[in-house]
Amino acid sequence: MIFAAMALAAGASGPLIIAHRGASGERPEHTIGAYELAIDQGADFIEPDLVSTKDGVLVARHENEISETTDVASRPEFASRKISKTIDGQSLTGWFTEDFTLAELKTLRAKERLPQLRQANTAYDGRWDVPTFDEVIALVQRRSKETGRRIGLYPETKHPSYFRALGLPLEETLVATLAKAGYDSPDDPVFIQSFEVDNLKRLNTLTQLPLIQLMAGSFGPPDQPGVTYAAMATPQGLKDIAAYADGVGAEKAMVIPRDTAGAMAAPTTLVRDAHAAGLKVHVWTFRRENYFLPADLKSGASPLAIGNVKAEIRAFVATGIDGLFSDNVAEAVSATR
Repeated sequence: MIFAAMALAAGASGPLIIAHRGASGERPEHTIGAYELAIDQGADFIEPDLVSTKDGVLVARHENEISETTDVASRPEFASRKISKTIDGQSLTGWFTEDFTLAELKTLRAKERLPQLRQANTAYDGRWDVPTFDEVIALVQRRSKETGRRIGLYPETKHPSYFRALGLPLEETLVATLAKAGYDSPDDPVFIQSFEVDNLKRLNTLTQLPLIQLMAGSFGPPDQPGVTYAAMATPQGLKDIAAYADGVGAEKAMVIPRDTAGAMAAPTTLVRDAHAAGLKVHVWTFRRENYFLPADLKSGASPLAIGNVKAEIRAFVATGIDGLFSDNVAEAVSATR
């Protein structure tokens, strides 16, 4: 594939800024309000995580279990929907999007997922509903016209093997939705990402849009038992990824690990090795609260305090990364442009 979505950054100095679930450091994640603010703050792309409703509609939620991000637990009419399930080997109890029609899901209101860290965001609890992917696309296209900027979409397919087994495949619906909205060529400002492998290989046969293999510092793809992300991050593993994807979305520790004191250590060779394989590198996730920062960039002792995330971002930019995910778009733009 041609990695033409990178052309979105033409004229901008620095890596692509991807709004992680919108401006989720300042608004409840995956809401129209979070996406709107991220666009206002200068994001190049906004990132909706996608799951399916019972009637096969793609909606934006970080997980299909929605008790942390909506008011479903307080809705007596849905009390009987609470259930335990095993998803990608993890046992979960709660309420799941695949057990709700879109009409039912639309009666819920979104709330802040991390109220202990982001108390200010709770002021927006209940303001927005759960957006469909169609609504996210419409927002991006409208704001692109209003701002004169080419704002991109960076959807993630969440638990695609799980949803396919339920008869609710994400891949075909995603590609069809994007194509209907005019996104179907390598020149369009879209990246599709996944932690799974076969999901991306299937997408590679369905679309010309750029694909991103997500990787974490531990574990491995849920659909590839016995395979680790560490093995996929080797020079040979990266060459294998290049056969079906255009880039990798790497957890921060895979690019700059932390030492025994929790401070930033020397960079790894991942960026260099990925570039040698013809892959771009987008890194996740930069957040400004002390809780998420390396020890040498914290400000005071409180995990809620705002540390020096700009310095962290600049250290990663120096490694040659091509893009970064951040909950705090304004800080990311300030640190890189």
